[in-house]
Amino acid sequence: MTELKVRCFSISLDGYGAGPNQSLENPMGEGAGGLHQWFRGTRTFQSMIGNAGKGTDGPDEDFAARGFENVGAWILGRNMFGPVRGPWPDDSWKGWWGDEPPYHVPVFVLTQYPRAPLEMKGGTTFYFVTDGIQSAYEQARAAAKGKDIRLGGGVATVREFLQAGLVDEMHLAISPVLLGSGESLFAGLDLNAMGFRCTAHVPTAAATHVVLRKD
Repeated sequence: MTELKVRCFSISLDGYGAGPNQSLENPMGEGAGGLHQWFRGTRTFQSMIGNAGKGTDGPDEDFAARGFENVGAWILGRNMFGPVRGPWPDDSWKGWWGDEPPYHVPVFVLTQYPRAPLEMKGGTTFYFVTDGIQSAYEQARAAAKGKDIRLGGGVATVREFLQAGLVDEMHLAISPVLLGSGESLFAGLDLNAMGFRCTAHVPTAAATHVVLRKD
């Protein structure tokens, strides 16, 4: 059965998924580079950037690899696709990952501005959804063909789907950094009332991995 899952989503000890003063030059915000340090060293990430055979094993790698298992479609907020804001100036920007993105399945990008589907190497096709999260969810569910949908973020996108009651499971990597301000993932959300329970927590030197699942 298809489920909507947040995977490998890094937050700070004080609950921020992005730092303050985000910009095109610093899309994660000030001080947020350390949030993803646990992921950068894994074999999964190293393979994604062309360094096959390199990287570490262990729990960090286990969670990183699990994030790509049984995924039939992705949903991304526009900022996760690229840094361009406002109307699309042209079709030159094709995402952060170059000609062959690591998704290899249909990806549904939330945006206010229409754009034709973008077919890339390796089986990734980006579809640009202008009529809201429910439409993106339904399209992704159909495209997933019984596999799971991975919700890639960013923070505002994850919060929207949580508020709509559409998220079934979350894997959060709590990194040992404090940001103090930025985009808070859980501000104003009552996860207990939403039915979430902690089903796993695994500490490593780089992060504490927590899995929250809705009853």
